[in-house]
Amino acid sequence: MTASSEILFGSDSNVAPIGIIAMNSVTELGKKIDDYLVDWAGKGGINVDSFLVESECPRFSSGDGKGLIKSTIRGKDLFIIIDVGNYSIKYDYFGMQNAMSPDDHFQDLKRIIQAASGKAHRITVIMPTLYGGRQHRRSYRESLDCACALQELEAMGVSNIVTFDAHDPRVQNAIPLMGFDNVMPTYQVLKAMLKDIKDLDFNKDKFMVVSPDEGALNRNMYYASVLGVEMGMFYKRRDYSTIVNGRNPIVAHEYLGNPVEGKDIFVSDDIISSGESMLDLAYALKEKKAGRIFAYATYTIFTNGLDKFDKAYSEGVIDGVFGTNLTYRTPELLSRPWFHEVDVSKYIAYFIEAINHDVSISKIIDPHTKIETLLKKYGMK
Repeated sequence: MTASSEILFGSDSNVAPIGIIAMNSVTELGKKIDDYLVDWAGKGGINVDSFLVESECPRFSSGDGKGLIKSTIRGKDLFIIIDVGNYSIKYDYFGMQNAMSPDDHFQDLKRIIQAASGKAHRITVIMPTLYGGRQHRRSYRESLDCACALQELEAMGVSNIVTFDAHDPRVQNAIPLMGFDNVMPTYQVLKAMLKDIKDLDFNKDKFMVVSPDEGALNRNMYYASVLGVEMGMFYKRRDYSTIVNGRNPIVAHEYLGNPVEGKDIFVSDDIISSGESMLDLAYALKEKKAGRIFAYATYTIFTNGLDKFDKAYSEGVIDGVFGTNLTYRTPELLSRPWFHEVDVSKYIAYFIEAINHDVSISKIIDPHTKIETLLKKYGMK
């Protein structure tokens, strides 16, 4: 526990008692967050069994649903945590088992906000996977799903949105008067890498960061800067004469940057969906005689399965994939020797603590000092 945690929980500076609603899509993550908060509260002289508020969204056989909060939330600083990407949750629909889509999860979130009936002191939504986040800008005649969803939550009385590694954080421009925090778990990623990869050395002669495309430049530039190593990048050459599945297909990944020969490579992105782009990059880097290749994505969903990554791992092309516990991970993924989980529950608990006490979260968002301390611990600074 940090000194700041002791000061906050040992004081009366919180705006209201904490209440946490962990939707059924984040029960495991919600329990971990609650455990941290209960422990910190106890060390601050506040004895509480749990901050979790029981709730559910039952459905009728026709598919209609409703939100139900089973204990009082009057006057509480309410934090609702949800993973709109958890496709493992199912419900009965005309005798069939229907997997919940992001649309279904978002509707349940609105039902719970409705069930609060304006009784909560304040509502903060922690939505790691931002609903509609991949449809963040308009080309031609298209919907703007994410912007409309954020405006809808604002109209329902939500005060703050906390998300992680948004596909494009500029969607916050749709809600300029509402709190919006886009968080990057950089420290947690480096901590997991140093813990799991025993012989890792962040020396500029042995290690290098490579951005998978121009959209991921900023996040990879940060890693390269705090580690003091060089950075290269790929850009996607597309065929703009055709459209496949709503997108221009990628013709080739072209590399720009210093030689990667003999160096361990770290590639960071926001999401591994099918994983084809990440694998194309890995094979291209191996052709350039790169050393070990470690990939990281905040959301490792693997929509096309794991077989191609199993093959790449067995061939020595990919040496490890790191992903957070901010979204659903299949038991098959968790069992893979090449997958390494990055636990972000403590980070979220810090956020809840800081928001509840109306203190600055700038030090939490910018973990530069913690990264410096981590590197010194491993003798790299």
